[in-house]
Amino acid sequence: MIKKIAITGPESTGKTTLAQALAQHYQTVWVPEYAREYLENLPRKYNYDDILIIAQRQLQKEQELLLKANRYLFVDTELLVTKIWCEHVFGKCHQWIIDHLHKQKYDLYLLCNIDLPWTFDPLREHPHLREYLFKWYLREIKSFQWNFAIINGFDIQERTAQAIKHIESLT
Repeated sequence: MIKKIAITGPESTGKTTLAQALAQHYQTVWVPEYAREYLENLPRKYNYDDILIIAQRQLQKEQELLLKANRYLFVDTELLVTKIWCEHVFGKCHQWIIDHLHKQKYDLYLLCNIDLPWTFDPLREHPHLREYLFKWYLREIKSFQWNFAIINGFDIQERTAQAIKHIESLT
């Protein structure tokens, strides 16, 4: 049975780098953040309805890659990211996202801490809100009572080693 690992947290916390490193370590596939692909090809500013499209396509990509996974599937962001993003920007969230968030099942959530320096990216919007957003993620994860670990560290090697330790404790 494939174990699904969600990598979540605020922007610029190393989620993508960690997902890639873990997939390489475990010789499996990882699910990239679909929002990046979508927004990079969007010829206008995103709107409320775009968040729903992104969430639905993210889950679709996850299902497709689950079929190719070897023991583990690493997911770079999941529906909690779209929920918090949507609520923060628009003050509300699509019911579809909320409904599916309650149904999503991962064996482990790796919550990336904000101890990495924020790196500019044209798609990133909130360098000044990192602590606020991290605390929001933590509250949500605890409220769902999900199995999680906070990943700290100033470089990818340290973060990957921590993540591996938590993943290995699943088996």
